[in-house]
Amino acid sequence: MRSKRGNTKSAIKPNREPKLSRSHAPADLSPVDWQRGLRRQFGREQAFGLENLTGEPFFSEFRVSNPASKSSYRVAIRGMGPGGNFCSCPDYATSELGTCKHIEFTLAKLEKKRGAKAAFARGYQPAFSELYLRNDGRRRLHFRAGTDSPPALREAAAALFEADHDGMLPDDRLGKLESFMAVASKSGHEFRAYDDALDFIAGRRDAERRAAKLNELFPLGAADPEVGKHLTVPLYPYQAEGALFAVRAGRSLIGDDMGLGKTIQAIAAAEILARHFGVTKVLVICPTSLKYQWQSEILRFSGRKGENAARVINGGRAQRQNDYRLDDFCKITNYEKLKPDLDLIADWAPDLVIVDEAQRVKNWNTIAARALKRIDSPYAIVLSGTPLENKLEELISIVQFVDQHRLGPTWKLLHEHQVKDEGGRVTGYTGLEKIGQTLAPIMIRRRKSEVLKQLPHRLDQNLLVPMTEMQMLHHQENADVVAKIVQRWRRTRFLSDKDQRRLTCALQNMRMSCNSTYLLDQETDHGVKADELAALFDDLFAEPKAKAVVFSQWTRTHDIVIRRLEARGLGYVSFHGGVPSDKRPALVERFRHDPACRVFLSTDAGSTGLNLQHASTLVNMDLPWNPAVLEQRIARIHRMGQTRPVRVINFVAKGTIEEGMLSVLAFKRSLSAGILDGGSGEISLGGSRLNRFMKEVENVTGSMGESEAVTPTEEVGNSIAAADDAGPAVGSKADSDIDAGDVAYTNGPMVPRSDPGSDPWLALAQVGAQFVAALAAANDPKAPAHPWIERDQATGVRSLKMPLPPPETARQLADALSSLADSLRGRTA
Repeated sequence: MRSKRGNTKSAIKPNREPKLSRSHAPADLSPVDWQRGLRRQFGREQAFGLENLTGEPFFSEFRVSNPASKSSYRVAIRGMGPGGNFCSCPDYATSELGTCKHIEFTLAKLEKKRGAKAAFARGYQPAFSELYLRNDGRRRLHFRAGTDSPPALREAAAALFEADHDGMLPDDRLGKLESFMAVASKSGHEFRAYDDALDFIAGRRDAERRAAKLNELFPLGAADPEVGKHLTVPLYPYQAEGALFAVRAGRSLIGDDMGLGKTIQAIAAAEILARHFGVTKVLVICPTSLKYQWQSEILRFSGRKGENAARVINGGRAQRQNDYRLDDFCKITNYEKLKPDLDLIADWAPDLVIVDEAQRVKNWNTIAARALKRIDSPYAIVLSGTPLENKLEELISIVQFVDQHRLGPTWKLLHEHQVKDEGGRVTGYTGLEKIGQTLAPIMIRRRKSEVLKQLPHRLDQNLLVPMTEMQMLHHQENADVVAKIVQRWRRTRFLSDKDQRRLTCALQNMRMSCNSTYLLDQETDHGVKADELAALFDDLFAEPKAKAVVFSQWTRTHDIVIRRLEARGLGYVSFHGGVPSDKRPALVERFRHDPACRVFLSTDAGSTGLNLQHASTLVNMDLPWNPAVLEQRIARIHRMGQTRPVRVINFVAKGTIEEGMLSVLAFKRSLSAGILDGGSGEISLGGSRLNRFMKEVENVTGSMGESEAVTPTEEVGNSIAAADDAGPAVGSKADSDIDAGDVAYTNGPMVPRSDPGSDPWLALAQVGAQFVAALAAANDPKAPAHPWIERDQATGVRSLKMPLPPPETARQLADALSSLADSLRGRTA
């Protein structure tokens, strides 16, 4: 039970106050009085439920319940004024106002009771003594002696607490508190120490013990070789420093520049916490597209083996329930699953929560963001590579998850640091260096320029990304063709020219589907890679001079990437075989010398003969079949004259032909260059060349692994996460329950994109065709799985779940159906 005590003897004011604006402070009120007034105004308008939990009529503890949100909080009333009462709600804990809407609602109800005025005039005078926590800008412990307090307890309290400051305990006397509480427990007098006060004491003691043990374990600090002893790869000094910082802080934010290895720092910290501080359960929360990447890197860096080392949470509710019951060291889930799985996560009770790509949750007032803040764990590590100095509202909410008290209340922080024009519009921020100093104990941030000498000359990274349901359909259809041809070859050791052409085409289609369905139909755009690339650019181009080279075998990949670049106002050039030779030098010169040109898009036509050292990041949207082509791509930036470390990122679709190619890439050197990299569909192979080729096909398709496609909602969520228009800043819509999946239909999986002026009857026909195909799949047990068909594992009942179309398409469909209905009514009239 949490409580705070006060002895405020103020008269009860009539509930007739002028209406306060929620956006503009009155000139005659201080910011504190304005914020308190807003809570008083809002609380007294509510229809909450109120239950008295003790026999005391006024100075009691109450349960205040909200029937709309089905939430309830404990409220302790000790006086009419702010500071002495208590509520267990988050607003009271962080606002530093000494009140909240639940307290104000309770006071309004009590004011109407007979005897209230006299009771509050006498004030709160309990017989018992109590230790409680107050937050008046700083959290401090306070002691109040009860009317029956024995002399020995009063004497011990006088030596420890400052009577002139309402019984406050100075920070430097915290170590003496334990002996005082021993005196209180032996006195026979009723002594209450409330939960929030005990949590505060425990947190301070844990931090002191953790720091002492780290000094004992790693006396040389980041230079101590024991820091990364349990990892499979050595840590760079700054990475060891980051891991130790996270452990020492307990709950921390690692805000290093992109490419500095935040993931391995978090894994290293998790291993230290697991081996020395009792952590046995780690929950990783990340975007859907990064779940398998996290699983891969945990297994790779931690050295842990088996499926219990790192489990990706997937599937329906029943499967997720089973997954959370399993005894795993690490479970990996995505933002969209937080709210529906809060009960499962609470039952599993993680010791450490790692939140990756925190900056992707652009609007921290979403259901997913608020669900994240409800996850309780002793330790937390938040990873974000986006500079935070100019995004104050986002920073506030991210830090609130790490340490809800660190920055103080949002209203106060914005009042002190926002710069507004005469109309009240925010035009900038001031005094940000003070915020940096406040965050120093919990946030560590290093830029590449600071650790340049520690970085490797070249860092290769394979990023595993999931497929969407529509991609998997295309991929599986072509995989079935490949499987049949491979079986035929196994029986006869011979393939006709027709089968060879079909095989080459099917393999190409499998690879193209890994990028986006657009490469196959030039209409839809279902895929994760382009949005992951856009999110990577959001981080990378926070550095003003950063440039990147992006390779793909297909120019249609350029098309979907260009959409993301233009949406962000990023300059680019597109270099491919269709560009005339006399125009190519100008493209290269623009990329080299134009500061606004940030991205060089290239097919393998640009993999040789180009010097692009102005970029230090190279992204392969798809892997070439031949490893020599891959090295030619990398050589465009990793060559003589490059002065910065080079980062090579390969996007690899999980559970597809690309993962198979990755696993056997080293064995491709015997193949003829170009057989699947732009080669003709008329290729005819025979003899040993055909045998080698078919063995490679078997190796690749047999090494694809397994993957679960992202759902339509998660696909939409990835698009939103990678965009800049995901919603208002913190506080712009109070008590909002908007989630990404509730409001956005962009890139939805239902119908192809179409221009606003396109034929609505065509859109209707497209939807109808897809609907009929889904029904056919539902009625044919031999038909391949369809993403709209779901089967209940318990009952076996199948259901059809149709994702909503984009808003513009929905409008077209509505117009078309309305027109049809009007026409039918006209015929029957």
